[in-house]
Amino acid sequence: MRVAVTGGCGFVGSHVVDHLLRAGHRVSVLDVSSRWRNPAAEYRQADLFEPDALAATVTGADAVFHLAGAADVNDVAADPVGAVRLNVEGTARVLDAARHAGAGRFVLASTVWVYGAAAGRGELTEDVPVDLRSPGHVYVATKLSAELLVHSYREMFGQRFTILRYGIPYGPRMRDALVVARFVRAARSGQPIVIAGTGEQQRNYVYVADLADAHVRVLADAAADQTLALEGGTPVSVREIADTVCSLVRPVPVRHAEARAADYQGVDISGRLAKELLDWSPVTSFAAGVRQYLDWLDEGHGA
Repeated sequence: MRVAVTGGCGFVGSHVVDHLLRAGHRVSVLDVSSRWRNPAAEYRQADLFEPDALAATVTGADAVFHLAGAADVNDVAADPVGAVRLNVEGTARVLDAARHAGAGRFVLASTVWVYGAAAGRGELTEDVPVDLRSPGHVYVATKLSAELLVHSYREMFGQRFTILRYGIPYGPRMRDALVVARFVRAARSGQPIVIAGTGEQQRNYVYVADLADAHVRVLADAAADQTLALEGGTPVSVREIADTVCSLVRPVPVRHAEARAADYQGVDISGRLAKELLDWSPVTSFAAGVRQYLDWLDEGHGA
């Protein structure tokens, strides 16, 4: 297939591009950055609000993967209006470009943070109702808004879609601000690891190569018009992250700081649908993923 990817030079996006190319697809990328480029793909360095560049990227695409957006929750909190423009208006612009280009599928990168607004308890599935009175972080509101736009375009214009709700990704090329990267950087420099909050909060971290593999699989017809949660297999607490890093890098002191406002608290999310439709489930354990990240750093990357 011919596949367009917005945000294809970012952490997750660059791995998605690599996996799509490895699977034999032709890939066209739109990104304001040029950091993580694969020479086998076609690139345009532009943002989502440059209509000519966007149209050229999606023209002829069988599928459009929309991964560009504000992903750092601290940046969202610092500039909520800018985040809304990028994550909501930006999604609308890419959706509309995909529609006019006749793209067969629009694939949206969403997040498990949206389950923080879920009106349900126990193990949550993709069809759990959302309580719009409880979005919490502005980041969640932007992602719920983007998901709603995708559904509207399906109802009004027939634009087929797949929504991917990412777990917390980690691995090579991740941003320095992400918790695993921060803890590794502290340990490698012999500095204390600082945990925001008690450290008891848990997440299902998903190794980035496992996450990218799912993107290749969603091109199958079975994923059309579906919302899929893509999490890691085992919950890991922030304290366990610190302990894992200390065991793999070096022992350093662990200290605690004030918890972040409106942080995602983590819920129990079912991964059955991705397994049933795509035969996808994460295969990399958390410790193995951290070890691969350390190997990548030791090779001189990430500087």
